[in-house]
Amino acid sequence: MRRFKDILCVVEAEGVCEPALGRAVTLAENNQASLTVVDVVPHLTAGVGMLKSGPISVDLQAEMVNSHKQRLEAIVVPYAKRTKIETKVLVGTPFLQIIREVLCNRRDLVIKVPEHQDWLDRLFGSDDMHVLRKCPCPVWLIKPHATISYKRILAAVDVDDCYPPQELNTRHRLNVQILEMAVSLALSESAELHVVHAWEPITELFNGLAFSSDISREGFVSNVEQERRQQQQLLDESIRHIKIKSNAARDTLDYLKPLTHLLKGSARQGIPALAKRLQVDCIVMGTVVRTGISGFIMGNTAETILSQVDCSVLAIKPQGFVTPVTLGA
Repeated sequence: MRRFKDILCVVEAEGVCEPALGRAVTLAENNQASLTVVDVVPHLTAGVGMLKSGPISVDLQAEMVNSHKQRLEAIVVPYAKRTKIETKVLVGTPFLQIIREVLCNRRDLVIKVPEHQDWLDRLFGSDDMHVLRKCPCPVWLIKPHATISYKRILAAVDVDDCYPPQELNTRHRLNVQILEMAVSLALSESAELHVVHAWEPITELFNGLAFSSDISREGFVSNVEQERRQQQQLLDESIRHIKIKSNAARDTLDYLKPLTHLLKGSARQGIPALAKRLQVDCIVMGTVVRTGISGFIMGNTAETILSQVDCSVLAIKPQGFVTPVTLGA
């Protein structure tokens, strides 16, 4: 994958962490990157009759942190010979502490196993979703029982050109990020690379209007086919754009021979269905498009897709994304 310098791997000391930790270690090795493995414990509140910062509550908090620290250190022992690993226990609300750790130490990738193993039912509203929405760097949520190596990677892009110029430019740059990340991941995993774009024909959106006018059935079908060709051209151009950036990128894409999928219809329905049909191991996708807006969360389309897939997800923010999380208490 791309050259990461500082990787943060989030594990639960008592949870299933091997898939995430194994990939984090391999990525750190390949990138000669720093790797920090963290767990997050809740901030203990004082019980009845206990002072908020009294000796009992302070001792209990310290004991909890120490216990999780020891478990973390035991978990990383099998990987210690491969790369240097720092362990740390954070205290507080998980998603806030993870994002603050990213901000404070300029981490450039978060790798994490979803907090609940029944991830389809419990992802929404969880700390995982908060991290996906608000973390400024890429977030790789790795399925608890993910295979050792991926066989199929799916890059979900939006190459439609019917947006205002500023948003179109942002979407273009995000597509480049998604494709570059997916290409790099597919190459490192020796996996098939699939690229998908879903489109909804403007002609069909105005179906009733079209047939109340002088447009014939043949003309209607011809207009839809013309739109399809335009969308396919935009999808092909997005891949060619990556190729012309460098000879290495061109050689990599020629080797991978990515398969493109142009889905007619809603992305919310089409992309999860395609991922299931292809038995995709990981989807690489963007989570927000607008930039510079503090607190802007990912759109309904991304959330709907994430709620339906049962595979690992590598989520990417556009350049310039501003997280609403601050370093303050």
